[in-house]
Amino acid sequence: MFTENKAVVPSDIGGGVSRKILSYSKNLMAAELVFPKGAVGAKHSHPHEQIGYIVSGRLIFQEEGQADQVLQSGDTYYVAPNVIHGVEILEDTKLLDIFTPMREDFV
Repeated sequence: MFTENKAVVPSDIGGGVSRKILSYSKNLMAAELVFPKGAVGAKHSHPHEQIGYIVSGRLIFQEEGQADQVLQSGDTYYVAPNVIHGVEILEDTKLLDIFTPMREDFV
């Protein structure tokens, strides 16, 4: 399977944030998210493991039980299942999030 990014129409998920669902299977999913400066990714949890890669921009990553961390282009983060986490966007930011299993609620 392959996905041409230019062929994927982004979904508006509110607050100026957009999401593209890229390649995925039942067990794995890649999603691209674009956040404008000042946006907030509300704290939430889900049963999926998640790894995020900051393609561009800068944000404050918040995770339950951890000190807030400023992350920027090239940095990554891992979120274990059911852990509360969120982000505050410091400048226009693009993320690549990988989930296992795939996020059925996204498709």
